Order: sequence, then C-alpha cells, then structure tokens
Amino acid sequence: MAFPDPDAGRLAVLLDSAFLLLLATSLSRYLTHHSGNPRIPWVLGLSIALAVVQPLGSWLAHRRPPAPGQRRRPWPLVAVTVLWVVLVLIAPSFSWCAVPLVYTALRTLPTPAAIPLVAALTLLVVVGEVRLPGPLDANLVLLPPAVAALATGVFLYMERQAERQRVLITDLVRTRRELAATERREGTLAERERLAMEIHDTLAQGLSSQQMLLQAADRTWDGDPATARGHVRTAAEVAARNLAEARRFVHDLAPAELADGRTLDQALRSLAERESAESGLPVRFHLDGTPLPLPAAAQSALLRIAQGALANVREHAGASAAALTLSFLGDQAVLDIADDGRGFSPSPSPSPTPSPSPSPSARPSASPDPSGRGHGLPAMRARLRQLGGTLTVESAPGEGTVVSAAIPLTPDRP
Repeated sequence: MAFPDPDAGRLAVLLDSAFLLLLATSLSRYLTHHSGNPRIPWVLGLSIALAVVQPLGSWLAHRRPPAPGQRRRPWPLVAVTVLWVVLVLIAPSFSWCAVPLVYTALRTLPTPAAIPLVAALTLLVVVGEVRLPGPLDANLVLLPPAVAALATGVFLYMERQAERQRVLITDLVRTRRELAATERREGTLAERERLAMEIHDTLAQGLSSQQMLLQAADRTWDGDPATARGHVRTAAEVAARNLAEARRFVHDLAPAELADGRTLDQALRSLAERESAESGLPVRFHLDGTPLPLPAAAQSALLRIAQGALANVREHAGASAAALTLSFLGDQAVLDIADDGRGFSPSPSPSPTPSPSPSPSARPSASPDPSGRGHGLPAMRARLRQLGGTLTVESAPGEGTVVSAAIPLTPDRP
C-alpha cells in the first residue's frame, strides 16, 4: 500500500493493524465463550466484512489525499462504524475495537461532528461492557470515557499546533520569496553599478584617449606629419583594446539561453516550453529548413525579439495560443511570432534603412511606437536595423497578430 505522505501511510498502517488485532482478539474471545451460539455466522460475517472494509477504506482515503486544510471523505468511516455498531449490539465483546475508530473519526470529520460521534462510540462501548456476563467492574465503565477524552484532547491540541505550523510555514515561504526578490533587485543594481564602473574605466577612458590623440594628430598633421601618424597609430592601438573590451562585455551580457554552445533553435524551443509552463499560454515552436550558423549578435537579437513579442502576447493580446517559427530561406533567417489574440491596427512604420556594415558605435534608437503600443516594436526594429534586418507586423482587430523578424544571411560570416 503506497501513500503520498509517508508519515500518513505509517499511521494508517498502524491504525489498521491495531483494528485488525483487536478484531481478531474479540472474535477469538467470542468463539471461546459462546461456542454453539446461533449468532456465530452473523458474527463471523460481520468480522470478515470489517476486516475487509477498514483497510480498503483506508487505502481509498489515502490514494487521493485531500487538499491542505480539508478533511478526508467520511464514507469509509460511516461504513465501518455501521458494521461495528451492529456487531457490538450482537456481541458486546467487540466494543474495544472502537479505539482506532475514535482516532479515525477525529481525523476524518470536522471537530463539531467528530466530538458527538466519539461520545456516541464511547457510550456504546460502556453499554457493551455493562452487557458482558459476570460481575460489573467499575473500571470498565470509567475507563472508556477517560481514554476517549484523553485521545480527543491530545488530537485537538496536535491539530491546533499543526495549523499554527502551517501558518508559520506559509509566512516563511512568503518572506523567503520577498527576500529573494529583494536580493535579485539588489543584485541587478549592483551589476548595473559594476558595469557602469567597468565601462567608465575601460571604454569611456579609451574613447577619451582616442579623441585627444586624434585631435593632437589633426593639429600637427600639416606641420609634423610623423608625429601626427604616431598619434594615429596610438589611437588605433587604444581602439583595438577598446574593441577587445567591448567584445568581452558582449560575451558576458549574451543571453544565458545561448550559453554553452546552444543553438538558436534550441534556445527558442526552450523559450516556448518555459513560456507554456510558466504563463499557461500554449506556445509551439517549429523549425523550417536546415539551420545555418548565425552570428552571435543575430542569434541574441532574434531571441530577445521572441522574448519581447511573447511578453506582448501574454500581457496585451488576450490570446489562447501562440507559435514561434524559425525559417531558413536561403538568403535570410526569419522568425515569426504569431498569436490568435484580439489583434490591433498597426500604423505604418518608417521605412528601414539597413546598412550593410553598421557602425560599431551605433546605438538603437527606440522612439515610441506611433500606434501607442509602447517601445517594444521600435526597440525590435532598432535591433534588426543594426543587423541589416527588417521587422514586419501583420494584424487586424479580432484576427490575431504576426510579427516577422528577418535577418539576411551572409555566407562569409562565421
């Protein structure tokens, strides 16, 4: 018998074993003292039924445990109690089988219903003890109420303690989450400060040095060409060092999904699976064509565009499903992000002016979108413009949206 909660499973096995042991002892005593009694077949039948129903009900109750804070279903307890009451009325020697039933009642029923049932079971035990042949023993009359009261008091105390622990654990989990969020924010601020200092101490200082060297070369170019060329060579060396630093920054700031040699299609597939699991929005990924090697900047741009587009779908589209499609069409790589949401009326975007060799110092210009949808689409266009790509948005009210990002493939690039 397997239980989701090991402790609950051990307790159920213990209670079932105690019940079966008391049942066997009571049956043995009855058969010994009442041989030839015409009620023996009824007693045997009810004993066998109890021996089957009690473990079966326990297994069914623990197979599907109740939600936290809820009680188990009472039907197994009702069946066992009815069979036991009938058996005690026929053979009072079975009254002590009520000890495990008292605890089962307290665990299964709410306290206002469990206490009257425990009182009724205790009264029936006392009546059964009084009906036993022989002189009346006062201890047998006083002991059942004392045991029932003690068991009920201990159980209710443990229940209250468990509820307090559940509240404390809930508060602890919430506090840990808030602390983790605070630590993430502090870590983000610390990383921004670190990057600001790194950029100031490397790239900014290098650019300042280049500016001064080039200005000095410009001033001495006509009067002292040799000195001017020396300034230019020094500026070129500074530029090479700055380029190495910039590449290090790019490597450190690359998306984690593309780390450890993962390809773009693998990262997009993981993004779709993660989005489906975290937001509940079903996202499919489809690869069309044979994947070709893309520059790291192109892979990072397409992945960031997919993340931003899915964020827009999740927050604004009201969609029931979305799809990511990465296509390799010979001369370009195209990423389509489609959803079946409410759609919108996209305003005409400014004509892109791709540059075949964008300047390394160019920065994205993410002006607000004329459609009023914020900075998301302009930022995507700015990313693609640096790579010579284009962004297309196809949408209409009530017909969903398709965002297509296309980047040209250059065979001579690694």
